[in-house]
Amino acid sequence: MRGAGLVMTLVAGVALASALSLSLGAADLAATDAGLAVLSRIPGLSGLDPGLSRAQETIVFELRLPRLLLALLVGCALAVAGVVMQAFFQNPMAAPSIIGISAGASVGATIAVVAGLSIGIGGLGPIPVAAFVGAMAVTALVYALSRRGGRTPVGVLLLTGIAIGSLMSALAALILVTGQDPTRRDLDLVVYWMLGSVAGKTWAHVTLIAPYVLAAGAVTWVFSRDLNVLSLGDDAAHYLGLNVEQVRLILLALSSLLTAAAVAVSGVIGFVGLIVPHLMRIVTGPDHRVLLPASGVAGGVLLALADVLSRTVAAPTEIPLGIITSLLGAPFFLYLLHRRREYGM
Repeated sequence: MRGAGLVMTLVAGVALASALSLSLGAADLAATDAGLAVLSRIPGLSGLDPGLSRAQETIVFELRLPRLLLALLVGCALAVAGVVMQAFFQNPMAAPSIIGISAGASVGATIAVVAGLSIGIGGLGPIPVAAFVGAMAVTALVYALSRRGGRTPVGVLLLTGIAIGSLMSALAALILVTGQDPTRRDLDLVVYWMLGSVAGKTWAHVTLIAPYVLAAGAVTWVFSRDLNVLSLGDDAAHYLGLNVEQVRLILLALSSLLTAAAVAVSGVIGFVGLIVPHLMRIVTGPDHRVLLPASGVAGGVLLALADVLSRTVAAPTEIPLGIITSLLGAPFFLYLLHRRREYGM
């Protein structure tokens, strides 16, 4: 699929996900009414107002719209980070959390809950802030421990990330078990955060993640040609004049920033950064100039649709978003393992 067909398909996907997200829930609304209500807030289009009640406007603008935008942004961030990681490690089975970023965020979130921190930023509670700090701190630690003679071998980075990620997961569990107050529900809060969700999020969460996704995503696209070269292998990239070490450091920082921002506001959501880049690579081809933006949009659509499922499939019970993405992604991952027999699996 190329050109106009791809653009139309992605736009249609965003429109469908938006319509379902704004209209479905505990109080169903007509998709056209919800859409017109959103459009009526655009200067010059006030005449489109469908006349929703105040309660319905609150549902659309204070509950569902920020939730939709957050799902789109988180999905975009994870998918773009997945594209970078797969090119970085030259492996289509790599994912954004492969170097321990999500585990670092879990440690930060656990500390915030157990310690009863109250420091937030811009209307946000302490958990997103602590999770973001934890994710970036672990990324810096993994990079520092992976340096070898002024270089960062990919294999060493991967193994270090796996080891540190396991250590951080154990540390988070240890802090939670030994430090929680029996009079509070620390365990429930941390476990729910680790399962991932965009439920109950506000405009403050959207405001937090949007600059990171837009800025880091745009800079990543600037390096799309370098990603094409890097995908050829280190020797070929060096022969073609690419400063492999410098580009790797920049890409690692960008993908880590995208993942940390996403995990901080939504918790741990798996498989989006794995399945979306792989599927879009089949559709668009390997050119990262097309693959990056296509994966970003597709990731947002996938997460928005998964969020609709999370609140409707077992209504009135809401299933954590991470469970939905795992149920969708795990079978695909097994299929990918079966297809890639050269790995000997």
